[in-house]
Amino acid sequence: MSTPVFEEFDPPGDCACGGCVQRRRALLRAVPLRDGGHPGAHGARRAVVLVAAAGTVLGGGTGAAIAAGPAPTEVSGAELRGDGASGTAVGATPQGRVGPLHGADRQSADGPRRAMALTVSSRTITRAAILDRAQRWVNQQVPYSMNRYWSDGYRQDCSGFVSMAWNLGSNQWTGSLSQFGTRISKNQLQPGDILLFHNAANPGAGSHVTIFGGWTNSAHTQYVAYEQTRPHTLKRSTPYAYWNNSSRYVAYRYNGVVGGGSGSGSNGGGSTAFPGAGSFGPGANNAQVTRLGQMLVKRGGGTFYSEGPGPRWSEADRRATQAFQKAQGWSGGDADGIPGRATWDYLVNGKGKDIGGSGNSGGSGGNSGSGGSSGSKAPAYPGAAKFRPGQSNAYVAQLGKQLVKKGYGKHYSQGPGPQWSESDRRNVEAFQRAQGWSGRDADGYPGPETWRRLFA
Repeated sequence: MSTPVFEEFDPPGDCACGGCVQRRRALLRAVPLRDGGHPGAHGARRAVVLVAAAGTVLGGGTGAAIAAGPAPTEVSGAELRGDGASGTAVGATPQGRVGPLHGADRQSADGPRRAMALTVSSRTITRAAILDRAQRWVNQQVPYSMNRYWSDGYRQDCSGFVSMAWNLGSNQWTGSLSQFGTRISKNQLQPGDILLFHNAANPGAGSHVTIFGGWTNSAHTQYVAYEQTRPHTLKRSTPYAYWNNSSRYVAYRYNGVVGGGSGSGSNGGGSTAFPGAGSFGPGANNAQVTRLGQMLVKRGGGTFYSEGPGPRWSEADRRATQAFQKAQGWSGGDADGIPGRATWDYLVNGKGKDIGGSGNSGGSGGNSGSGGSSGSKAPAYPGAAKFRPGQSNAYVAQLGKQLVKKGYGKHYSQGPGPQWSESDRRNVEAFQRAQGWSGRDADGYPGPETWRRLFA
């Protein structure tokens, strides 16, 4: 019998023969060329069909089963990754798999393939809601993992975190998140936007994404970053754009963001909630700037304004804010002229000293952001630098003795003493949490407000 001659051809996409089924399964698992896949995985698709056809001719129909080998398991929707715009399905990413949510009451990892999980989300969300969702993971200290899913169904890595905060309804990766947003410039950043670095040449090397929570200084060199990183979700002051690969990060705004709220909680004119650091500073133009100025005028800051106050941030706003902060006895980064959470709290609740005068002190307020108070009975706050690893001074001992006096000394095995220790940090954290604070406001490092309350 003469050897059959085979002609190379592309079979129809819906062909149900064993060779074509195996070809489609192989392609579904193959890493694409642009992500480092091997050309052979794609060029071999015709060979699969040829071998199956040869088996049919030479073996009376049995060769197809031999060529196909053991039937692979069905590929689920969780094993697909799409390009967002076109919904093209390709292999798993270096940062986990893109697809539906996982876990209880979510799309199962063994469910059917669904292209709809890969399309760009049309959901809308406010900036306040984005930060509130991000803060949930910060409060829960969700452990970092590229292959595990939290109880809300989102993957526990950086891109899963952003997918959750933006409420995309699916787990994306750094290579697809940009298709859910619009590229913006640095001076357009507002809370809820993201800073994304996708290393297309090698996605597993350095790719990362953070959520922008607002500037922490007027120079815009530091910002509050919400991020999912090892060992767990963090909210911290971060150099712009990041600690490494800084120049390669790109800012994006979610296409579904609505409303003008820029911080956690209500942003209405009568609200006492801090609207977020992003509402203030050079370039800011909103009702919260006007409200800040009006409150500062009531506290003795009117001399700084030749006109206004108004919605556009000005040097007059910065100088009046700084004067109020210094009136509380704050200095350095706590008196930079940009209102933080404690500064805002003091203004809206009438606490602390007026500019050039005196006033009452007390009440609530967090440990983060600009501001604090020495209070009438509390010794002057010596500054954050006194309470850091490696520091040894009388203020540390003074802090420790007051913690013990207040009933927060259980973590001391001996002491307290002048050398800052993990025991000091844990006792301070316990005191902060007792105030109802969380996240950065309960990091174990005493800020001005922690100091004031402790010695009040």
